[in-house]
Parts: sequence; C-alpha cells; structure tokens
Amino acid sequence: METSNKINLLKDKKIAIVGGGPGGLTLARLLQAGGGNVKVYERDFSQAARVQGAIVDLHFDSGLSVIEAAGLLDAFKANYMTGADKYRLVDPQAQILLDEGNQYGGITFGDKNFRPEIDRGALRDLLIAALEPGTVVWDSQFISMKPVGDSWELEFKNGNKTTADLVIGADGYRSKIRPYLTDTKALYSGATIIQGEIDDPEAACPEIYELVNNANLMAMGSGKTIAVQPRGDGGLTFYAASMYPEHWTSTSGINFNNAGEVYQYLVSFYQDWNPVFYTLFKACTQFTPRPLNYFPLEQRWKTKANITLLGDAAHLMPPNGEGVNLAMLDALELSECLTSAEYPDLHVAVAAYEDKMISRAAALTDETMEGIEDFAAPTDESVQKLIQMLSGSSN
Repeated sequence: METSNKINLLKDKKIAIVGGGPGGLTLARLLQAGGGNVKVYERDFSQAARVQGAIVDLHFDSGLSVIEAAGLLDAFKANYMTGADKYRLVDPQAQILLDEGNQYGGITFGDKNFRPEIDRGALRDLLIAALEPGTVVWDSQFISMKPVGDSWELEFKNGNKTTADLVIGADGYRSKIRPYLTDTKALYSGATIIQGEIDDPEAACPEIYELVNNANLMAMGSGKTIAVQPRGDGGLTFYAASMYPEHWTSTSGINFNNAGEVYQYLVSFYQDWNPVFYTLFKACTQFTPRPLNYFPLEQRWKTKANITLLGDAAHLMPPNGEGVNLAMLDALELSECLTSAEYPDLHVAVAAYEDKMISRAAALTDETMEGIEDFAAPTDESVQKLIQMLSGSSN
C-alpha cells in the first residue's frame, strides 16, 4: 500500500474500534497499513481468556480476498484446518446421505469454490500478531461514551477512559455502540438453536467423534436439525435447531443452566432419532439457547462522521456461513473509504461505506430468511435440495 494517498482523512485522528473479533481486528490491520492511529478495545481479560468457538470458513470473494488484501495469506495458510471444509450429511438414523470428503476434487487456494476452515482462535491470533504492539487494549468492557466537541469520550468498566475522533462498533449482535446511531431493534426469525460445547469428544462421545470425522456434520430430519463442527483444539461445537415461538427460551420451563434438564428435553425432542445423538447431548455440561434474530432489511440511520458499525453490530442475521466473511468485507470496504483521497471528508466517506454495507447485508438477510426453515425445520424436499447444492459445489 502506498501511504501518500492513504492518510488524508485520518491524519491526526484517533480511531477506537470497540470489539476484538475478526471484523474489528481486520479493520485495525488495514487502517494501520494506511497510516491510521488505531486502538482496539476488547472486553476479554486477555488473548487467552476464553475459547473462541467453532471453526469458520472463509470465502473466495470475501474473507479470503480480505486476508490477501491485508497481506496475511501466508499466515492463514499456515493455520487453516486441512480438510475441515467438507460436509457430511446424515439422516436422523445417522445414515450417511452425502459425504463430501469422499467426493471432493482436491480444490485449493485460488479456486472460487474453496472455502478453507480455520479455528476462530487461530484466526484471531494471526490478526493480532499482524498489529502493532499494544494495539489491542484488553479488559476494556465498554460502558458508555459521550460527545466532546466532534470527538467521543469512552468509558470502560475497569474505570479507564479514552477519547477518539472516530468510533467503530465491531462489538457483535449485542452492540453497545449501535444505540448511539440507531434505535432499530432486532426481530425474531422464528428459529432457535441450543448450542453446546464438548472439550474431549473422542473420549466423551466417540461414535459422534468418528461420525464427524473432522468435517461439518449436519443431521437433518423432519422439523429439526443437529449441526456439529470441530474446533481447532480438538473439541466440538454443536447446535440443535428448530422453529420455536418467540420468547420460547424464557417460557419453555426449561432451566438452561441445568445440563441434566436440557439433556432430558433434547432426548425427548429427538426421541425418534438414533441414540448416538443422545451421547452428544450427554457429553455436554453447559448449554446456551440462542434465538436467531435479525435486523430489518429496510433499516437505515443518519450517517455521522465520527461513528459507524460493522459486522453483526450493523447487520445481524441468522447463521448462513457469511457472518465472519461479511464482517471482514465490511472492514475492507470501510478502510478503503476512510483512506481514500476520493472523499472530501469523513462524513462523505462513512456514508459511502454505509450505503454499500447496508445494501449488501439487506440482500443476504433476505436470502437467509427465505431459507431459515430449510435449516431449522427441514422437509424431505429441502434435504434433497441441500444434497444437490453440496454435490454441485464439489464439482
């Protein structure tokens, strides 16, 4: 990158990114490459404070292209999980309907159909390693901020305060920055997942571990789905999904803090399924219910020159394989707008970014909502459609 055209709008500006996920860290990397003065404020106590969750696949025209633009493709290649991009689809009796691992044609980097998987923690680590020392300020749970002239004064739970000329909310679907731009609330999609984590599946549920076989496992039956993903540390993350009434998690009578109670519910709900799936539920000691929400397609807010959003904070939608990729693409487009000589001031640059970001997200949200029942409450027809789609992507 040439710095000469890259710092005109950011010269002498302090930038605060709230949230140290893939989107926020990618933005920090790109802005620093353009000469920006950036800090990332992350609520985690340290880099190793918690497991980051399941693997994530990066796509040719979004996540991977952003990784390349950030100069991190070699680091990514050194850390991605070979073979974990495959899908294995089974029926409720654990009979294999599609085993992509046995059909794949050996595609790799440079092929538009290649979607390599990486552990979220490994992705986070390689992004942090690419930042200037001290960029991430840990133990910084955002509490509030107030305008000070054209800037902001941010306050954190640990008592620290800082000022910034530009604040970017990259703090996820429960964003504390979003309300400073818009009061538009999320809507319920109709689907809810119950998420579980298993640290040692090879010992705790060996049959499931063998069935997953380091792939993305999906078990789909009439009206319900179980999805299982490997983690980079050898563990598993799983999701039990179906359509439920709004507020079901609080009105169901299930104590989701009681693993035994959730186990009994899941065994009953999946009573016609192969008992091998019950070993998956039994191995889990902590469950988290997650209603799948989304921001309205028509959402829009009044652009401000000193604050904007990216990722789930801007355009929450149900899981569709695009979340991290969209956040990283947001980061690339925002960095390009903020470091371009094309725009006369920050207000125009931020507005240009938001127009592109919101339009793209609205189209994907619409597409995702059309397919939400195919994921959470599939029919035989939708399962066959998925088989055809996955088989086609393997060619």
